[in-house]
Amino acid sequence: MSRIPHQQFNCAEGCSVEAALAVIGGKWKGTILYRLFTDGVLRFNEIRRILPDVSQRTLTAQLRALERDGIICRTVFPEVPPRVEYRLSRYGKTLQEAVMALKAWGDEHQRQQKHDEAK
Repeated sequence: MSRIPHQQFNCAEGCSVEAALAVIGGKWKGTILYRLFTDGVLRFNEIRRILPDVSQRTLTAQLRALERDGIICRTVFPEVPPRVEYRLSRYGKTLQEAVMALKAWGDEHQRQQKHDEAK
């Protein structure tokens, strides 16, 4: 069963966390954002190579959502075949501290999981 997202975030203290997760949540958005922070600009097919398990449809939906929310900018070059590049918007760059903190937490969590499994 899929989760129905909130339309408004005024339900309780802490809803701003849900508001943030509504924008950056999603199976692939975190990795997309991290790679845009580390690589700067990525073409669509480069992102597909980074995320080999994502379908083209899902990747397109995740990128469109990030673009709709003003987090990334999409540039289409009038070439044959068309070349499409993605980069963080100025607003998207404000997420860097949060994304890097999530990465650091994730790294530590993975180390802890491995440590617990070794016991």
